[in-house]
Amino acid sequence: MDFGLVLQTDPPASKVISLMKRAERNGFTYGWTFDSAVLWQEPFVIYSQILSNTSKLKVGPMVTNPGTRTWEVTASTFATLNDMFGNRTVCGIGRGDSAMRVAGRKPNTLARISEAMKVIRALGRGDEADLGGTVVRFPWIKPGAELPVWMAAYGPKALKMTGEEADGFILQLADLYLTEYMVKAVKDAAVAAGRDPSEVKICVAAPAYVTEDDSPEALAHARDQCRWFGGMVGNHVADLVSKYGEHSAAVPEELTDYIKAREGYDYSHHGRADNPDTQFVPDEIVERFCLIGPADKHVEKLNALRELGVDQFAVYDMHDAQEATIDAYGSTVIPALNG
Repeated sequence: MDFGLVLQTDPPASKVISLMKRAERNGFTYGWTFDSAVLWQEPFVIYSQILSNTSKLKVGPMVTNPGTRTWEVTASTFATLNDMFGNRTVCGIGRGDSAMRVAGRKPNTLARISEAMKVIRALGRGDEADLGGTVVRFPWIKPGAELPVWMAAYGPKALKMTGEEADGFILQLADLYLTEYMVKAVKDAAVAAGRDPSEVKICVAAPAYVTEDDSPEALAHARDQCRWFGGMVGNHVADLVSKYGEHSAAVPEELTDYIKAREGYDYSHHGRADNPDTQFVPDEIVERFCLIGPADKHVEKLNALRELGVDQFAVYDMHDAQEATIDAYGSTVIPALNG
């Protein structure tokens, strides 16, 4: 199983770079960041420094979207990094929650994501792409260029499109039931589209907090440090409920039930452990969606996720134990999975 580290690009950028270097030393192979231009610093600038200061780590956004940059600019940025550092980027893409809403725009449609994925992937590997009537190609790309595009999804239509079109699936939660349900939807869609389902990489991303023991005090603190994640996921779930209804057969209640007490969301606290808008998230959801407890509990859940077809676990590392979590994974968790 591959392991990734997910960070926000809070200043100073040197801290982000340092944590990514630490992750590579501890056996992580992917470095992901948020991509929301108003809330955080520009990730692609920071990627160049991460790549320069590591030797094998692959980097990318979790996730970018087709609305904040023109598609040829996005593709050119990835392709330039790949030309400089040797095909070490991945384009994670989605509808654009915080990036679009903070700027006063609605998240992108699935149709727009579909068009963008085709253009960005094609241009990034040196092929021609149609930009709405004008066909272009980057003349400077060398043979052998690659740019995999992984799609973040929750709802039935997005899962279907991921299986049909994307190179990978990003699932932002680590609940075993929902992982099985959604991975199956993606793989089934791939098969129906005539694709080899094994070619669609599966990445589960969620907060991980390693405690020294399983005492009530330690677990309570870990839950509080990761509760923000249920609020972030809740934004996407609220969109699904709005579209499909509260008790739709298209979306499992195991995903939607917990947001009934959700009242609002302030993006200035997005993805932060002290987010005051996530108190509605119950302990059960934190434990289902995240990895919390002593290292052996992480290993147990990760083995279960691997049995469900997960190829990569990406650690959201936004809490008060960033370095300790990276080190615990490097010393205990990653060797137990891959040793």
